[in-house]
Amino acid sequence: MTRIALIGAGVVGSSWSFVFARAGFEVALYDADLASAERVPAFVRTAAASFETLGLVLPESAETIAARVKPAKSIEDALAGVDYVQESVPERLPIKIELYRTLDSLAAPQVVLASSTSGLPASAFTESMATRERCLVVHPINPPHLIPLVEIVPSPWTKLDVVERAQGLMLRIGQSPIQLRREINGFVVNRLQSALLGEAFRLVEDGIVDAEEVDRAIADGLGLRWSFMGPFQTIDLNAKTGIAEYCRNLGPMYHALAKEQADPRPWSDELVATIEDTLRKRTSAADIPAKQRWRDDFLAKLVDFKRR
Repeated sequence: MTRIALIGAGVVGSSWSFVFARAGFEVALYDADLASAERVPAFVRTAAASFETLGLVLPESAETIAARVKPAKSIEDALAGVDYVQESVPERLPIKIELYRTLDSLAAPQVVLASSTSGLPASAFTESMATRERCLVVHPINPPHLIPLVEIVPSPWTKLDVVERAQGLMLRIGQSPIQLRREINGFVVNRLQSALLGEAFRLVEDGIVDAEEVDRAIADGLGLRWSFMGPFQTIDLNAKTGIAEYCRNLGPMYHALAKEQADPRPWSDELVATIEDTLRKRTSAADIPAKQRWRDDFLAKLVDFKRR
C-alpha cells in the first residue's frame, strides 16, 4: 500500500491525514464540501509544526508531510490508484449506506474499505454491497494523530485477509490496533468508557463526591496507572502472586459492587447542569479551545515518552 484515500475532511478525517502522511503515504482527500478538504493540508502543517515546537521527532519536515495530502475534486479522483480507503463521514446511517454503494461501484475490487465509525457496525451499512467482504470498521480514538489505539471490527462477512491487511497497515503507520473477534455495540473502548461514565454520574447524582473530585480520582489515581498499563495488568501487579490471588481476595467485593451498579440511569438535565457548573468554574467556555490545545500537547508528549 502506497496511496490512501480519505473520505470526509472533518476532525477525524483531518487527523487521519496527518497519520498517513507522517508515515510516508500519499493521501487523496475527498469531502463533499471541497472547502473543508482544502483546509486539511494547513491543519496537517500546523499539527506537524506543533510537534516540532514541543521537541518531538518527526520523520520529515512539516512542509514535506503536509505536501503529501492532496484534496480531490471528486470521489472518482480520490479513489484513483489507491489501495485503502478510510471513511470518516458523519455518523448517520443513510449517509454511510449511500456512500458505500458509491464505493462499491467505483473502488477497485482489491481496495480495502474501512470506516472510522465509533458505534455503527459495518454490517449495518454494507449488507447490500456486491463486494461487502472487503469492508470493516477501523475505529480510531480521536484524535488518531495523537492517540494510537485503533479498534479493528470485522463484519460477519469480512474476509480474514482484509482484516490482516488493515491490521498490518495500522502497525505500519505507528498505530496500536486491537482486533475484535466479532461485532458488538460500542466496540471495546466506548463500552469501557460507558461503564466508567455511568458510575461517575451516579457518584455525583447520589451526592458522594462532586465532578471535580471524580476527575481527580482518575487523573491523580487510576489514570496514572492506566496511562501505561491496562486494568488486568494493574490488578495482576496488585497482589503478591498475581491476578488469581487478587480475584480470590477482592472478587466478592467487586461482585457486590456490580450488583449496586446494575442501575442504568439517564443523565438528567439537572444532573448535567450541576456537572457543567463545576466544569465551567474550572474552565470557562471561552477557554475551552486553549484547554484543548493544552490537552493535545500533553497527549503528544505522553505518547512520545511511552514510545521512547
